[in-house]
Amino acid sequence: MASLTERILRLKEKSRNAEVWIDPERAQIITDFYSENAGKYSIPVLRARSFKNLMEKKELYLGDEELIVGERGRAPKLIPTFPEIACHSIKDLKVLNSQNRIPYNVSPKTIKIYEKKVIPYWDGAALRDRMFNQLSDEWQTIYNCGLITETMEQRAPGSMALDERMFGMGLKKAKQEIEEAIKNLDFLNDFEAIDKREQLTAMAITCDGMMIYAKRYADMLEKKSSEETNKKRKKEFEKMADVCRNVPANKPRDLWEVLQMSWFMHIGVITESNGWDACNPGHVDRHFFPYYKKSLETGQLDEESAKELLCAWWIKYNNHPAPAKYGVSALESGTYNDFVNISLGGITTDGKDAVNDLSYIFLEILDEIEFIQPQVHVLLSRMNPEHFLKEACKVIRKGRGFPAMFNAEAVIEQQLRVGKTISDARGGGICGCVETTCYGKEAAPLIGYINIAKILELTLQNGFDTRTKKQVGPKTGNVKDFNSYEELMEAFKKQARYIIDTKLVGSQYLIQMFAKYVPQPFLSVLIEGCVESGKDYNDGGPKYNVSILPGVGIGTVTDSLSAIKKHVFDESTYSMGEVIEALNADWQKSEEMRLTFANKTPRYGNDNDYADSIMREVSDFFIDTVDGIKDSRGGTYRMNMLPTTCHMYFGEVTGATCDGRRAGKPLSEGISPVQGADLCGPTASLKSAAKMDHSRTCGTLLNMKFLPDVLKGDIGIHKLASLIRTYFTYGGHHIQFNVCDAKTLQLAQKTPEDYNDLIVRVAGYSDYFNAIGKDLQDEIIQRYAHEA
Repeated sequence: MASLTERILRLKEKSRNAEVWIDPERAQIITDFYSENAGKYSIPVLRARSFKNLMEKKELYLGDEELIVGERGRAPKLIPTFPEIACHSIKDLKVLNSQNRIPYNVSPKTIKIYEKKVIPYWDGAALRDRMFNQLSDEWQTIYNCGLITETMEQRAPGSMALDERMFGMGLKKAKQEIEEAIKNLDFLNDFEAIDKREQLTAMAITCDGMMIYAKRYADMLEKKSSEETNKKRKKEFEKMADVCRNVPANKPRDLWEVLQMSWFMHIGVITESNGWDACNPGHVDRHFFPYYKKSLETGQLDEESAKELLCAWWIKYNNHPAPAKYGVSALESGTYNDFVNISLGGITTDGKDAVNDLSYIFLEILDEIEFIQPQVHVLLSRMNPEHFLKEACKVIRKGRGFPAMFNAEAVIEQQLRVGKTISDARGGGICGCVETTCYGKEAAPLIGYINIAKILELTLQNGFDTRTKKQVGPKTGNVKDFNSYEELMEAFKKQARYIIDTKLVGSQYLIQMFAKYVPQPFLSVLIEGCVESGKDYNDGGPKYNVSILPGVGIGTVTDSLSAIKKHVFDESTYSMGEVIEALNADWQKSEEMRLTFANKTPRYGNDNDYADSIMREVSDFFIDTVDGIKDSRGGTYRMNMLPTTCHMYFGEVTGATCDGRRAGKPLSEGISPVQGADLCGPTASLKSAAKMDHSRTCGTLLNMKFLPDVLKGDIGIHKLASLIRTYFTYGGHHIQFNVCDAKTLQLAQKTPEDYNDLIVRVAGYSDYFNAIGKDLQDEIIQRYAHEA
């Protein structure tokens, strides 16, 4: 297909070069509305009316040559804040403005607005302020010492993906269904009927708000058309106005309308609240294909103009960096990437190969536009053609870390295990980084991360944290008195149970607070089950609900336990007393021991059952402990193994470990082996990782790095495709690749201005190498590059 048009090249350049600024508009409008209306309505209706008021008043943006309209802020990369959830202080804003690598510019005018209006109203009243005052001392302790993080401490529950349901009805029909649901409420026998009425009323109001927003654009575009002298642009304005008259109120009629409707849905969700992982558009190749085909068959578009339209839609995602974070969340996830993830390939709901012409076109666009978002992954099924896999491998070979590859059959199996129908499981896929979810039918938020490596550190210190000088966990015994490895493992599990229980008690409370005070009625319209149940997305409304707890550092823990088992209990080379002394001194006087532990220990990632069996025992324990615990939304908790960049933050707060790692250094990321420990080649690495029971998780992350020469030519592509197929045959969930050499990355550190477009795979996402901190750059360089 034709390469990028001149228009798309200009839109791409404009989006790439736009600076990120904090936009106070939303905060102002929301604050004014709450000041005048808080207490007049139920909380769901108040939220819905504030959303409608915002969509009536927010400034409309229309960029030169744009074909798809709508922005969260007043212009591309102007990022709103959400003070009702977490209100930034003046100090926070100044810190954001001063950050070197990922600054959020803050103008003096914005500072003044916060000082005079936003902070006086929300300080102490924001949800974060109210929540933190109620969390237990035990929760605060494990949070502050780095055993856990909490995603809901400043952003709303996210990890949602949409399906094709709304394209078949539009918001007018959705509103009619909501009104019918209100009429059918049983106020005599259903004691929740009044609450359901308020939730449903709120959903209906947000439908109006979104349709008003689209109508405002239609009016604006008609006015632009009447003033435009360029015939081609005038015709485009006329078409865009017609599009906005029809969607999202009604179902789309062609490709242009389905793209604009998809984008309006996205804008609505991310403007209403600041959920993690933004709003994933789902299986865009299969959802958009009928409209693409119709537009070509009717002659409305040719292949070149259709691709241009798809590119214009694609670029819009890059205009929306993640909402500004602060505190621990900024440390564990320092990136502009908001983790929007689109899915290609896989299996249709009726069990057929889902690859179509758009699947290939989206791979082309991904390759040519070279943005860090939207992220793209391939759901690879045994049904998908080998040609499609190899085309994806050609993009991977470029070295930007995408597309990530996921095992479609494993994703389906994970969902069937927890009771989803086969049709719904096939319609599901990946959200955020690697999280398995059912598109359009499920709430599957991450609830924060757990530091598995630091739990072992607590175990070795009898529950005491040497960094904060506090007794954090239970006293599980002085390890110097342990006579067996089994005693150590049992103590480790006791510490882990305490951390998990304390974490989940806090999560239960936070989930309830969001359900009560920050419902998301517009998002609830889009997710199946909410209207039927009369409940909000945050309150168990969706057809399916799961809360996902990611574990971090499985490789570090495995190798550390392997070293203790071998050198202390099996061979008696060292005593536990000597080990603890060495760790407390950060190996300063025990280099020989450190090298022995690092280099003469069976290490995970080498298809060695001694180490891999430890990994399996630890992962099984965490899955068994968390799996199926009921959450307060009526769903269940599940484990996954995803770091984002939390392995960096957790590494900073974790002391020296028995794999030879020094204090403060990064932990292993995802289910990847410890950086540089996988010495037996890529196949051995994959066989080790596949020994985890992926089907019992909600996702795992495996990172692999290759030198570019390995993947040259058709033979290189064949090898990569075979490697992916092999891992998935073993049952693996996910694999992603960095294709680069350490020399290039080191040069990029020294002369960053020469490598502005260098993209690398970080964790479950890609980012510009220059945008990430030096510690994370060093960690990526340290990952072992396979030569064959």
